[in-house]
Amino acid sequence: METAKIMDLRNKFTGAVQTSWSWAGVRSNPNDEEFRSLGPFLIAAVAAILVWALLAKKISKSRLPLPPGPRGVPLLGCLPYLEPDIHSWFARLAHEYGPIISLRLGQKLFVVVSSPSLAMELLKDKDTTFANRDVPPASMALLSAVHGMGWAPYGAQWRMLRRVCMGEMLSSSKLDISYDFRRSAVLEMVAELHGGAGAPINVGKVMFVVMYKVITGLLWGRSVSDEEKHQVGDEFQQVVEYLTGVFYKPDVSDFFPVLAPFDLGGVFRQTKKAGVRLEQILDYLINESQKRGNTERTRDFLQILLKIQESGDPKTPLSRSHIKSLLMDLVLAGNDTTWTTMEWAMTEVMKHPEVMKKAQEELDKVVGKNHPVEETHLAHLHYVNAFVKEVLRLHPVVPLMLPRTPSQSTTLGGFMVPKASRVLVNMWAIQRDPAAWESPEEFRPERFLTATGKREFTGNDFHYFPFGSGRRICPGMALAERMLMYVMATLLHSFDWKLPEGTELDVSEKFGIVLKKAKPLMAVPTPRLSDPEL
Repeated sequence: METAKIMDLRNKFTGAVQTSWSWAGVRSNPNDEEFRSLGPFLIAAVAAILVWALLAKKISKSRLPLPPGPRGVPLLGCLPYLEPDIHSWFARLAHEYGPIISLRLGQKLFVVVSSPSLAMELLKDKDTTFANRDVPPASMALLSAVHGMGWAPYGAQWRMLRRVCMGEMLSSSKLDISYDFRRSAVLEMVAELHGGAGAPINVGKVMFVVMYKVITGLLWGRSVSDEEKHQVGDEFQQVVEYLTGVFYKPDVSDFFPVLAPFDLGGVFRQTKKAGVRLEQILDYLINESQKRGNTERTRDFLQILLKIQESGDPKTPLSRSHIKSLLMDLVLAGNDTTWTTMEWAMTEVMKHPEVMKKAQEELDKVVGKNHPVEETHLAHLHYVNAFVKEVLRLHPVVPLMLPRTPSQSTTLGGFMVPKASRVLVNMWAIQRDPAAWESPEEFRPERFLTATGKREFTGNDFHYFPFGSGRRICPGMALAERMLMYVMATLLHSFDWKLPEGTELDVSEKFGIVLKKAKPLMAVPTPRLSDPEL
């Protein structure tokens, strides 16, 4: 019925235009054939515009609106108003416009969710629709963005890579077997700190090194000799540090994907250069591992991957590129997120000396002063566990989670979310929601010790999900939990900590995919155990 009305209106309009055009053409110049030949084209163009406008108006009335949000300026959208701490800026916008907002930043439409109920709808009820990542253009410079697990589109290849990761390396049973790597790295850290006791140390750098040793030990610790590890270790570590620094830089192509081929900020070139060198080092490690062979006694994750590649799966084969990408993903993502959380944890220790005292009292009771902390102690350290959970609540290391994009236009919270939009979950805001947390801005580990506060980060509680939720929940959650507990318990058990003389604690944030401290934490360790051998 509506179509018939529109067609009738178009026919009447066309007739009127033809009549007027004929009159105008004759009156102006009856011999001007070129002028007269333009008539049908102009008539068709005007009619098409009219019909399209009417149809668009009709469709727009029947379609759900976009989520509310601030109006921007032409071309730039809300970019002129963008604040450095985007996560807190989004939280303020949510207070003004509601728990789901939309805004244009340059060419991209952003949709931001800031409530537990909407997070559950997105990450649980419609998880399949939102299972794809919206990959930043600069990330495509890395092999892992094409063949890895982190940015891969949801599908058979992604499921294969995740199954391999979880089944062969990151499950609890596999982590139990690899305890010796973690223990060795932590004891080396304690020895280094003990040797420099009394002098300020850069906490973040110490945490980076211990996590680097743990992750690379798990990945290829038995595949190559100690000499080979030293040959590539220093350079590999330098490339990883450089790459993580470049990778998290803001880039104009994040907001104007059409400009990505021009690489105006140089981020793509810098990422590509470091990524190529990282690939070369990984190729060397793979070749050395293949030379040594694969035995049950020496199997690490690299050896397992090579064995899977050799056996082959015709449906979803594991290629050499997949192997390098998985190793790259685990080193870059697993290292950076975990050591950053450790630095935030030590920052809260410096800010709240009473927390250090309570944790040390529990450690002395459970572990004693004549033994080092072991992973077997962790289950009995309830206050330390609550302390770590509170760090993850107040300082979620990926505050907006990795961006998602719907595979098709869909609804969320009663609003339309178009295909290809960038969808973010403001975990930072949700975990500070005063409706769910008493005094949410305060650091209170005790909140996790009460009967009502025993929250777990399994991804099923949408008030507290620091490792994400749904199909793309962080695969390294079990390893991160163990390392956070183990390292923090060891640091507080082995040392007292204080700020260097004449310094003040800086708690400002530096926004990125990973939320880091704006300034590195410097702290002074003092040994507290009687036996230096410990």
